[in-house]
Amino acid sequence: MSPLRAFGGALRSGARLLQARSPGKAPKRRAGGEVHIEPRYRQYPQLTKNQVIRAEFLSGFMWFWIFWHLWHDPDAVFGHFPYPDPSKWTDEELGIPPIDEE
Repeated sequence: MSPLRAFGGALRSGARLLQARSPGKAPKRRAGGEVHIEPRYRQYPQLTKNQVIRAEFLSGFMWFWIFWHLWHDPDAVFGHFPYPDPSKWTDEELGIPPIDEE
């Protein structure tokens, strides 16, 4: 590719960029085809049915993930060590003074 051709391509790209930002034209909005919901003061937003279904699905999947891993890998939550037997602890380890001390 010749340097002249590359320079011409850069000029065309720059010209398109400047044309899109001319002060006389309003910019074209590309916000998608979904409903735009205006914010309301001190009121809950109006949710679409699609938003409610997606939220229910994601929260259900989250709880499935948590309970699945609690059931199949409890060491991740409760630790990787054997739980100590409290009946084998001495009074000294529990901080209980001897009976003959007052």
